[in-house]
Amino acid sequence: MPLPRFYRLPADRRESILRVAREHFARDGADRASYNKIIAELGISKTSAYQYFDGKDDLFAGVIEDVHARMSQALGAWADAGSAEQFWERLRAASDRLAAHGLAHPEDLALLDASTAQDPAPWLAPVLDNGRALGVIRSDVDRELMLAATAAVLRAADVWAAERLREGRAVPDVIWSLVRGMWSKPDES
Repeated sequence: MPLPRFYRLPADRRESILRVAREHFARDGADRASYNKIIAELGISKTSAYQYFDGKDDLFAGVIEDVHARMSQALGAWADAGSAEQFWERLRAASDRLAAHGLAHPEDLALLDASTAQDPAPWLAPVLDNGRALGVIRSDVDRELMLAATAAVLRAADVWAAERLREGRAVPDVIWSLVRGMWSKPDES
């Protein structure tokens, strides 16, 4: 992760560093991106760069942290639904916001595979709790198991959907069908 000195930079300078690095990592991949080329484009010396990051891996971790924060912001906080219909509408709207962000920010979409290592539980737990309270999500499965299983399915679905979006293809509703099937009681699916 970035060193403390990085966080003391002005916000616009931090964003500039992350933007340039994000473009390089998205275009070249984490393994092939050149730390020297990134810092050269930023117009800073290698000595200065090491005051902010321990190296390329540290910079990449900072970029992924930022991508996750940007995607989380696009997703927005979960607001409890008052009905099953409203629950599904809000879930769909959140998914649409995330897809729109990915389309508007292809560099975030390109780095999605790496950012899915982030724990989705902070956003997903309130969704799960709201769905269980509404009877939309089965309660006969341990909450933590359901949270972990849902997170795993959504991570895989995010990677799958990102690939389709990068190729300019639509993302079909099959993801929600899959999640809905997992969340429903066996006799309701």
